[in-house]
Amino acid sequence: MGAFRFFAVLAFSIWLGCGSAWAEKRVALVIGNSAYQKVAKLPNPANDAAAVATMLKAAGFDSVESKLNVAANDLRKTLREFAAKTRDADIAVVYYAGHGIELDGTNYLIPVDATLETDGDVLDETVPLERVLFAVEPARQLRLVILDACRDNPFAKTMKRTIAARAIGRGLAKIEPTSPNTMIAFAAKAGSTASDGDSKNSPFAAALVEHLPKPGLDLRRAFGFVRDDVLKNTGNKQEPYVYGSLGGEDLPLVAAKPVATGPQADPQAAVRKDYELALQAGDRDAWEAFLQTYPEGFYANLAKVQLKKIAAEETRAAAAEKARIAEQERSRLATEGARQAEIAKAAAVAKAAEDARIAAEKAKQIEQEKAAVAEKARLSAEKVAAEKEQLAALSPPAEKSDQQINLPRALQVELRRVGCNIGAVDGNWNAASQKALDLFNRHAGMKLDVKAASADALDAVKGKTGRICPLVCDTGYKADGDRCVKITCRSGYKLNGDDECEKVEAKTPTAKREEPKQKKDTSERARTEGTPTKPQASGQIFCDMQGCRPVRPGCRIVQSPAAGPGGQAPAGAGAMREACN
Repeated sequence: MGAFRFFAVLAFSIWLGCGSAWAEKRVALVIGNSAYQKVAKLPNPANDAAAVATMLKAAGFDSVESKLNVAANDLRKTLREFAAKTRDADIAVVYYAGHGIELDGTNYLIPVDATLETDGDVLDETVPLERVLFAVEPARQLRLVILDACRDNPFAKTMKRTIAARAIGRGLAKIEPTSPNTMIAFAAKAGSTASDGDSKNSPFAAALVEHLPKPGLDLRRAFGFVRDDVLKNTGNKQEPYVYGSLGGEDLPLVAAKPVATGPQADPQAAVRKDYELALQAGDRDAWEAFLQTYPEGFYANLAKVQLKKIAAEETRAAAAEKARIAEQERSRLATEGARQAEIAKAAAVAKAAEDARIAAEKAKQIEQEKAAVAEKARLSAEKVAAEKEQLAALSPPAEKSDQQINLPRALQVELRRVGCNIGAVDGNWNAASQKALDLFNRHAGMKLDVKAASADALDAVKGKTGRICPLVCDTGYKADGDRCVKITCRSGYKLNGDDECEKVEAKTPTAKREEPKQKKDTSERARTEGTPTKPQASGQIFCDMQGCRPVRPGCRIVQSPAAGPGGQAPAGAGAMREACN
């Protein structure tokens, strides 16, 4: 009866505490295809699917079905059965990791037994994405499909084309869902491929597990953080993309934790109450039920002591019964005049049973004493805790510590440490400090009040071990870890206005017009009409009766005629003379 009361109280308290969560039904289907039969195996989809399934279960989903290495017929059957679950669900989520293909603008999921020898086989051996959208269609509040299927597809490289004009895209094709409150998240933007990663999980799956289960974080912002992480971890080579739209209200995958508005109740009050109920019941069933609910902690250790006491009592009772039966058997044999050997044997058995009973009795007493000591310690601890609570209620408020006095400055320091504060650290909580905290909220997925510095905000920022806000660098610089470095371009390239290196265009030389050369005139007229600025000597020496001298310019040496007119020879006939033009 006591155990029944304990379970009843426990069930009622759980119903009160979780009633709001149960008001919303959430179902999920997770598929990971790694072991492809006709192409190389993919290392990560099975790991990614396991991580996402664990995340959804921890997020409190009512049903999370996980399938690995699914063949075509099994995939169609699984989607049909999941569609039946979504008919009374508020949120339906499908996650698929594996190969996908785009044919003529339509996306298909590739089962592990696909062959795809020709492009026509796609219609028979794969499952269209529209079939997945049909499965989540009945959900009332949110329909979410996550595709980590944009990997480089080996089928497309070997597939024979039956029609040359048929288009087989790289990655997956863009899709616009027609149903409201439907989101389709691609691991990589349409027309591009995604990285499988070098670690246990792909960059996309790792970011999903990190950001989607954050309580109260709207899905649009969550996928924004996923995008940022993947871009950072792939060197801006892979950009996740989300298609579809949601309404104006925030729609988190996990509801926000309720904010306490009044004095906080003692967190041990419920445990203590259930312990007292189990103590009143005092049987094994009650204590085992208590330990199943509270396996660790102060009261769990007390419950284990109580269980040992009950076990000692059970052992003592069994030993006493065995000793009683052995003594009865010895007495019967003695009364009936049995042989002495039989009586001696029965006496030995009875003595051994009695010794065991005595040992069990002593063990029971030891466990009872331990239980009594433990119970005394419990009552004393509860009394001390109650006195502390009363003292805290009556004590005047303590003076503010140095940290509380310098809270704005301390928060500014921490915001700078995580890369969100680029302003002054002066203890003046101004507009720049508020902007820094707002940046932290956006990148950490939190909703801290930015109007004033608070201890909650300080604790939240201190809880982050690395950079939260992305590094923003001036023009001409780029982020390198936690610092900005100047961008340098290799030879032949220059930096443009977008901080990118672009090739310098070589200038083509302009052809100059060559003036035609004047043809040299070698005629006698050109030689005689030209007026030299300085006479040029011929270099010959002429000698006559007056002596020797250089031949004058324009003159030459000739021989005088032998006879002149009238048959008379002139003076110096036959002699050399200088003839000038």
